[in-house]
Amino acid sequence: MPSKRYKKALALVNAIKVTTLTSAVSLLTKLPRAKFNETIDLSFRLGVDPKQSDQMVRGTTPLPHGSGKVVRVLVFSKPGAPAEAARAAGAEFVGFEDMIKKCVDGWSDFDVAIATPEAMTEVRKLGKVLGPRGLMPNPKTGTVTDDTGRAVREVKAGRVEFKVDKSGNIHVPVGKASFTAEQIGDNARSVIEAVYKARPSSVKGVYIKSVTLSLTMSPPVSVDLKEFIAAV
Repeated sequence: MPSKRYKKALALVNAIKVTTLTSAVSLLTKLPRAKFNETIDLSFRLGVDPKQSDQMVRGTTPLPHGSGKVVRVLVFSKPGAPAEAARAAGAEFVGFEDMIKKCVDGWSDFDVAIATPEAMTEVRKLGKVLGPRGLMPNPKTGTVTDDTGRAVREVKAGRVEFKVDKSGNIHVPVGKASFTAEQIGDNARSVIEAVYKARPSSVKGVYIKSVTLSLTMSPPVSVDLKEFIAAV
């Protein structure tokens, strides 16, 4: 049964229906809060068929104000300059054979995995282990690179990855409830624009069917996309 807090939030959301991003963010900041610093989630329903390889939607984008989350980074690299650069940039875990073995054994206490092209020869064998968890390094998302220092700094500064799931949806964290309305709005705008730019050329008809913004424990607020459609 929904809590009194949720019912109150739902009443406020239902009174608005669909609104601009700025108004959606303003409403979100006024909803009753949980007792913890909730994550703000941006959700997309896309008009794509994820089963078709030419309709896969994925990419990365920096969040102007970060995600508000401490990102734990694993870097697969043989000893050398890339490994040292990763450590200097703040990567929590750096290694090669030892880290591959830990992953094979089921360890996954990290949020992002980065690998050098050389290390990928062995790391790609972890596809069945890391793939289902969304942790597999990929050149398209900037997580396969010799410039490990830069990659580590970017993900720790708030670069987020997005990828359409089997149901044609995308979910991206864009901040915390403690963020200001301006910070939330800037971050959400960056993600929406990035998802629009990632539209596959093979997709016909409506690409983004709907977008909602929500707190961990709140009902979703629908965002009107007219201002974004006009810009693409």
